[in-house]
Amino acid sequence: MASRTPLINVMVRAAERAGRALIRDFGEVEQLQVSRKGPADFVSNADLKAEKIIRYELSKARPDYGFLMEEGGVVHGKDNSNVWVIDPLDGTSNFLHGLPHFCVSVGLKRDGEAFAGVVFDPVKDEVFWAERNLGSYLNDRRIRVSYRPRLEEALLATGIPFALHKGTEAGSKFVNQLESVMHRTAGVRRFGSAALDLAYVAAGRYEGFWENGLNPWDVAAGIVIVREAGGFVSEINGKRYELGAKDILATNDNLHQKLQSVLSSASP
Repeated sequence: MASRTPLINVMVRAAERAGRALIRDFGEVEQLQVSRKGPADFVSNADLKAEKIIRYELSKARPDYGFLMEEGGVVHGKDNSNVWVIDPLDGTSNFLHGLPHFCVSVGLKRDGEAFAGVVFDPVKDEVFWAERNLGSYLNDRRIRVSYRPRLEEALLATGIPFALHKGTEAGSKFVNQLESVMHRTAGVRRFGSAALDLAYVAAGRYEGFWENGLNPWDVAAGIVIVREAGGFVSEINGKRYELGAKDILATNDNLHQKLQSVLSSASP
């Protein structure tokens, strides 16, 4: 059985408490009050409540750490080296439509680098977690990226940009990428949760994942989990991924250069 560090225990406890609250609200999804934030981007009472739970739990355990939150924004802490990066409900559109594929993502940025991550899927009761140099785990089982070396055998995941409209630069870029990848691989899936997509790459369920237009809270936990599982995470141009970059590519170690080449050549 894997031995979790005190840091991971704190993060898992916060994610699980928030996830249990989400499950209760998921059962009453039709009664949720929802306000519109922007095109195809919604925030629910459940989302805000989950973030409040996470913030309370993490502040209690590490009172000096700062926060970067999807809903609550930036909260500066006394400890300038450590910042929690939180997405309390990744997969909000799925949640609001009654689709049981969403998660809680809790990452820790230390000295500017993603250091530890927890992604909790409360529907399947799966906790993906990792801390730098300690490996990646699903619940108590060690996980690694897949070993498939051939693009034609690879199953990939992606996210469709919310601003996908005919004629826009973002739309044309994605369409070109998707067409190029689909001609060379076994398939592409779009499930609507970037944090879970990254966790699935780490667990070998996908060979790779790419997306454009993401935010730090979407990926802060997942990139640690992929890297500690033996995978590679970069920008689509091949540059090492740093929090704040606007596109991401995560793969197993055999396919990274091949997929990076395909996606780069497809981008206008």
